[in-house]
Amino acid sequence: MKITVDIDDELLEQAQIITDITSKPELIRRALRALVEKESAWQLAKMGGSQPHLKPFTRRRFGDEPD
Repeated sequence: MKITVDIDDELLEQAQIITDITSKPELIRRALRALVEKESAWQLAKMGGSQPHLKPFTRRRFGDEPD
């Protein structure tokens, strides 16, 4: 989808410097993806207390074999 967006030049330049991403479309895609991930995590965290009857479970570390 193509859209026209008015973006603060200083904010865009700062994001390009911090991320080392020079492509504006790629920078905006990555920023939107990060926003979706952050908000999804926030929504999931808010649901954390909604099922107090669930028992805690053991988390495996990367590379651990299941029992």
